[in-house]
Amino acid sequence: MKSLTIISAFLGGAIVGVASAILFAPEKGEDARKRIAKILRKRGIQISDDEVDALVAELSGEKL
Repeated sequence: MKSLTIISAFLGGAIVGVASAILFAPEKGEDARKRIAKILRKRGIQISDDEVDALVAELSGEKL
């Protein structure tokens, strides 16, 4: 059970790290949002453009 917790923590950290890298990379905001949406949709997560905008704002500390 402990190994499952460690794996979950590692995967969660990896996801946050990837999202942060994408958000802070020198790329146009629109392109970054499209890239995030594409990655999430490949993983089977259905997300609208508005939800991607909200996710980006939350991860970057902005207020909508």
